[in-house]
Amino acid sequence: MEFAYNTEQLGENGTFGRKSHKEILLVQYFQNALRTLNPWITDTQVDEAQKKFEHHMSISSLMQINEEKYSMIREGIPVTVKKANGQMEEKKAMVIDFEHPFDEERNHFLAIKELKIHGDLYRRRTDIVGFVNGIPLLFVELKKNTV
Repeated sequence: MEFAYNTEQLGENGTFGRKSHKEILLVQYFQNALRTLNPWITDTQVDEAQKKFEHHMSISSLMQINEEKYSMIREGIPVTVKKANGQMEEKKAMVIDFEHPFDEERNHFLAIKELKIHGDLYRRRTDIVGFVNGIPLLFVELKKNTV
């Protein structure tokens, strides 16, 4: 488990690669997973996948956003691929290897204690956030973190 409170260095080469406390997706781990799990993927497609994963419409409900992200995590993120004949098609880029869940070369697990997150309305210091390939999937709130 990594400790972030007052020790995290922000920036591309910082502790977790976050440029600001507003970023929750750990981009360096996310992009590494895309490249590892999808050997065919290009840098342009990695950027496209990240933008699609981070994007949500402000008119969407929290339930709709969660369903969309869940689908992308389970089934892959659609990216544009140019076929040999010049036509464009969509292909799914996987972000988690569910067939080999504990293979540390294919799935990177990270738990961070006291990570600061600044949203549009609130600023939080989380107790524990669990990441898989840079995606926050586990939030733990502790009543007394010494127990």
